[in-house]
Amino acid sequence: MVAFDRPHGMTPPQAQWELPFFNQHHHTLALGLADWAGAQRVDESDDRRACREWVHKLGEAGWLRYCVPAAHGGALDKLDSRALVILRETLAFHSPLADFAFAMQGLGSGSITLGGSDAQREQRLRAVANGAQIAAFALSEPEAGSDVAGMKTSARQADGGWVLDGSKTWISNGGLADFYVVFAKTTPDAGARGISAFVVPADAPGLDTSEHIDVMAPHPLATLKFTNCRVGADALVGTVDGGFKLAMQTLDIFRASVAAAALGMARRAFAEAVAHARQRKMFGQHLADFQLTQARLGEMSALIDAAAMLTYRAAWMRDESPTQGAGTPAYTAAAAAAKLTATENAQRVIDMAVQMFGGRGVRVGEVVEHLYRDIRSLRIYEGASEVQLLILGKAALKT
Repeated sequence: MVAFDRPHGMTPPQAQWELPFFNQHHHTLALGLADWAGAQRVDESDDRRACREWVHKLGEAGWLRYCVPAAHGGALDKLDSRALVILRETLAFHSPLADFAFAMQGLGSGSITLGGSDAQREQRLRAVANGAQIAAFALSEPEAGSDVAGMKTSARQADGGWVLDGSKTWISNGGLADFYVVFAKTTPDAGARGISAFVVPADAPGLDTSEHIDVMAPHPLATLKFTNCRVGADALVGTVDGGFKLAMQTLDIFRASVAAAALGMARRAFAEAVAHARQRKMFGQHLADFQLTQARLGEMSALIDAAAMLTYRAAWMRDESPTQGAGTPAYTAAAAAAKLTATENAQRVIDMAVQMFGGRGVRVGEVVEHLYRDIRSLRIYEGASEVQLLILGKAALKT
């Protein structure tokens, strides 16, 4: 698949950026990104090579600067959730792999932005912002996905540094990244309160990233194995045993942006469905002339709009609300609602688009077929839909 290879005139919608959730600099960002995106061509037949190319392109064009704060080469004074939403929705409309490349730069470096030392920030963030280094976030394990506290990877102090043992799996950019932010148990019996974070360079002795994972929608994934893996004392991010909070804060920043990526894919499927309905002839008229088609398109549109409102609200709350912003229970619930609704609705919209295309919709190489595979993982990663439901249920019981 070649990214951005779309029918003439098909562009992502822009009207949503005029909503009061966004400011003038967001409008400017959206317009500039749309113009840039329309000129890009990337051969994505090899996902690892393509991901490197996307990081290079995004860094060279300045879009990765939105992943880090201005003090370390970023575009804005602090991480801006609405800018992340605009970037991910627009990129995902064109290429889910482009969105992946962008998002992993932010997620992989987010813990350093939030809790890293001055030296860590200076060494890593500027390189992330210009695409010189590829970042990765290593939290999940074979027996610890949603149950983060159940992780087994350990880190112990030795010889003036740290020694890591264990494994991580489903790690995005695994085997591709220049460094990993790795979460490990430093106090084994303390559950979530015994986790710390470390910056582990790709060439650290004792780190094996060779076990790649193939999935239905190709993305660079791998299992990381740590065997007496040694890093310096300066590898610790934040405080000892402060890693769980740091991981959750990082995921909180990007949860609304996952919803935005789902929105971008849903909008692309909707645009493909509308274009197909207008040109597909059957029974002496166009598919768009049938009321059943019109009703289905109406349902798709409503699902997208409902998800968009929750996504933009969550991003606005994190950026602007003094009482319901970052770190508050209200924001956590809003982000959960956005992630749950956008990913589940996008799955429905894309499924409807495939159905509207008929047999052509399941042919390998069709945009809607690709989207059908791409969307599925968003309902699982960075907090599965079931986890979001639990967050919302617990929040309701506290009110």
